[in-house]
Amino acid sequence: MVKIILIKKLSEAVYIYTGKVDICGIDTSKLPRLKDKETNELLKKARAGDNNARNELINGNLRLVLSVVKRFWGRGENPDDLFQVGCIGLIKAIDNFDLSLNVCFSTYGCPMIIGEIRRYLRDNNSIKISRSIKDTAYKAMQAKEKLIIKTKREPTVSEIAEEMGIPREDVVVALESIVDPISLYEPVFSENGDSVYVLDQIGDKNDDSNWLCEISMRDAISRLSSRERNILSLRFIKGKTQMEVSNEIGISQAQVSRLEKNAIDKIKN
Repeated sequence: MVKIILIKKLSEAVYIYTGKVDICGIDTSKLPRLKDKETNELLKKARAGDNNARNELINGNLRLVLSVVKRFWGRGENPDDLFQVGCIGLIKAIDNFDLSLNVCFSTYGCPMIIGEIRRYLRDNNSIKISRSIKDTAYKAMQAKEKLIIKTKREPTVSEIAEEMGIPREDVVVALESIVDPISLYEPVFSENGDSVYVLDQIGDKNDDSNWLCEISMRDAISRLSSRERNILSLRFIKGKTQMEVSNEIGISQAQVSRLEKNAIDKIKN
């Protein structure tokens, strides 16, 4: 029996079958598969002005577009729209591919399709953000990926800002601007049919318990040693890792972990 997965997103519904996807009215299971040699021959003909070869290239690489589009499902965007935007990226890749490069077309085509979809998502966000902030966010994501490859770990916001040569605050604002908004009625936890929604997690600033909690928190922090306060500040205000804190204050990472845990336990108590 063919397994059917139904994905519903507001007004759109996409049916995915094993080995088959219907999107934009296209049954992708019937699309042709091009071999590298065939792709290269068609690219040469298309570059020479053969429109039939160009169309055959587009149809033969729609599976590539689909594989990229799947990465962006679940963001509340219409899959048909994403597929069409991906096709624009594919066409740009076909028109700009350098035949002298010793790489497969898909190696060049995938980043082009991804870039086109990312630009679409950036420019069609439900919350309008200025172009300069969007560009900063895009560059910050590139810098982040570059640092991950270089350091083999998740970089801090400060490291991203240093890599870009801009203030840390600008990076924070830019990255926050591209976070997808969520509904207040989005469930964050569910058990036995009872759900907790985002709305339930929002506090009331007029609640009398808030100022009591703040007084208790300040009192608890004042009772910590200067080293414990420094560690919590470096970890949770400046966003440093335990290893970075250990290098800064001259103790081992294990000591930082122990002092941090003890400080948090004191505050909780």
